[in-house]
Amino acid sequence: MFSEVKFPVPWGHLAAKAWGSPEGHPVLCLHGWLDNANTFDRLIPLLPKDCHYVAMDFSGHGLSSHRPAGSPYHFLDYVSDVRRVAAALQWRRFTLMGHSMGGAVAGMFSFLYPEMVDKLILLENLGFLLAPEDTEAWLKSKRMVIDRLLSLEARQQAPKAHSPEAALQRLLEANRHLTAEGGAILLQRGATETPAGLVYNRDMRVRTQSRESLTVEQCVKLLQKIQDRVLIILARDGLLVPHKLESKNHFVIALREAFEHTLKEHIQLVEVPGSHFVHMNEPEVVSGIISNFLTAHSTRARL
Repeated sequence: MFSEVKFPVPWGHLAAKAWGSPEGHPVLCLHGWLDNANTFDRLIPLLPKDCHYVAMDFSGHGLSSHRPAGSPYHFLDYVSDVRRVAAALQWRRFTLMGHSMGGAVAGMFSFLYPEMVDKLILLENLGFLLAPEDTEAWLKSKRMVIDRLLSLEARQQAPKAHSPEAALQRLLEANRHLTAEGGAILLQRGATETPAGLVYNRDMRVRTQSRESLTVEQCVKLLQKIQDRVLIILARDGLLVPHKLESKNHFVIALREAFEHTLKEHIQLVEVPGSHFVHMNEPEVVSGIISNFLTAHSTRARL
């Protein structure tokens, strides 16, 4: 069983859902880009019962308010969402678990506030967003953020309504790693029923997100700031499999090598069978690994 929670923010609220007793060890769960808190629905019931899990919707996602008109979505805005929720919960020290983009947000939060994070769990993410490999690509990506935002504002289109079947089909077509069951779970929180049909809740401006670019050397130095242990779970058919990345992004390969050689004693890196949404599609594949990590050498958070 879970409960719905809302945290007031200057532009509305951040929504979340919570499992377990508030007296339990606090674990804040962060979803991926264009997803929502429901991404953890099948995983959290399989994790230790003595933890208090809160899965939040980032601004512009799920049931959280959209950011004010004219505002873009910067990556650090999601990090500030986490800080706001932690402050509202009065959590001084807690575990962070993030999937995909949520892992990058969790990583950045840990680097900025290492004293607040006791353990870091990254699902299908290495703790950083992928950086463009050259200056021209970086400039192009920044220009694209501005142009897309202005284009969306110029069109000012009302959200399109879809039948439940069409809404699910569009979601599955956009993400080949999602199963129909997983897509339906995300839609429960990711769409609202109207007389015309289902309307996606997400703010279209989240597609214009401005990312943070870091070098491998910066990543290693930042990871060394984290005071406690890190668990990284990668799916063999996911988005970060080394043999599939050689022609795409040397950054990921170099970062993984740094993990294995420089930070081996600090980071537990595990590969599991499955796809990018393995935690939803086959939660039992990762639940045992995460449970062992949560309970090993655990110290109760100082609230």
